[in-house]
This record gives sequence, C-alpha cells and structure tokens, in this order.
Amino acid sequence: MAGGEFVSKSHEDMHASPHMQHLVVLLPVLNEALGLDWVLNRLPSDALKAMGFSVSALVMDGHSTDQTRDVAAEHGVHFLEQHGHGKGTAIRHGFREALNMGADVVVMLDADGTYAPDEMTKLIARLERYDVVIGDRLSGNIAPTAMTRMNFVGNHLLTWFATALYGVTTKDVCSGYWAFSQRSIETLMLNSVSFEIEAEMYANMVHQNISFGYHPISYGPRIGEAKLGSTADGWKILRKLVTRRILPNPTL
Repeated sequence: MAGGEFVSKSHEDMHASPHMQHLVVLLPVLNEALGLDWVLNRLPSDALKAMGFSVSALVMDGHSTDQTRDVAAEHGVHFLEQHGHGKGTAIRHGFREALNMGADVVVMLDADGTYAPDEMTKLIARLERYDVVIGDRLSGNIAPTAMTRMNFVGNHLLTWFATALYGVTTKDVCSGYWAFSQRSIETLMLNSVSFEIEAEMYANMVHQNISFGYHPISYGPRIGEAKLGSTADGWKILRKLVTRRILPNPTL
C-alpha cells in the first residue's frame, strides 16, 4: 500500500459524543523515577481538557527498585506493579487496566524523557480519522544525542523490513509513542513480553484491519540508564515480525 497510513472504511468518528471522554496516559516504567517525574510534570492537562478529555495517568511498574513508586504517589496517579517482567507484558497488562478504568482513548509513551508529552494532543487529534496514531520519530526531529548511530540505522532497517514483509507502509515500527481508540485496544491480539511489542502491534493492526496513521514527533535524549539492547532486542523485533507474518494470531 502506498503512503504511510492504513485506513479502514469502517472507522467511526470518536468525537461524535458531546460528553467528556476519558483519556488514560499509559506509562510503562522500570527504574524511571527521574524520567517519570519529568513526564508527569509536562502532561498537557489544560489542552486535553479543552479537547474534551478527562485525564488519568496509569504507571505500569516493572518491579522498580528506585523511587519510581514514590514519584507516582507524589503526583497522585494510578500505580500498578505489572504481572511478570518486560515492556510488552507491562503494556498488555496496562491495556486491560485502562479498559477497566473506562478509557475511551489511551496514549502510550515511554516515561524516560525521550518523548514530549505535549505532542500527544497532535496524535489524539488524528484519531478523528484513524483507530491508532503513531508518533513518527524518523520523519520528525531527532536530537543529535538521542540515538546512537547503530540505533538510528537499526530503526530504519527494521522499518523498511516491516514494510517490505507486510506490504503496508510503516514509518517507524519501533516508536514508543502511540494513541489508541478504545475499539483498537479491544481488537488487538498480542503476546509480546519485551521490546518487540510495538512491532507486534503493527503486524496485528495490518492483520486485524485496524486503521492507523502517523504524525511526526520530536525525539530527545533519555533521562537515566537505557534499557534497550541494540543487537539482542533488534533480533527479537525481527523475529516477531517474521513470526506474525507466518502465524498472524498469537498464542495468548
């Protein structure tokens, strides 16, 4: 498919209802006390309220040993320890909790300072057309120290490979900044445990005919220690893309 967006004709306007919608900001964390504080201090609450949203933050903690829990408590946000380990596990658990909280929209972003919280309004605005909107780092503004050369090349190669393998363009298959409609979260079928979760979401959206689009975003240097291992996690992402092309439905 040409272009960087995949549109389902059945998508309905999510802003048709006149009442306030509930937005859950999902933040998967593991020892991200400094980054979490930075993100929570920058949530665009006033802008989101003006768009018609009540906002809750949900911190899904991967058994942190720093002050992450204390930071969440200071900000008065929802804090849950995830079942098991890994980013993929945290996100899948977080999706279930967000639906239990009555989310109409979920925004997911890494709580490490790499993504600008105020840019979520741009992603959410595009949900009028799509079920899912993904922040596109590779077409946006990447700070000089935000990615190593290996990560930069790896992100481009994995994105190119995913597009070639599935025949549907992805502009940034490893982005950690997403906005979801309630319907899309209810439809997604996932079993990823680690950093391959975003690639699996892309593959499942294609398979499930979930409409998705992109919006360029900024990407900055992380706060604190990196969790992603370039080579090992890159192979996991590649393997997940191939597996979901052969076996579209995961074993849940």
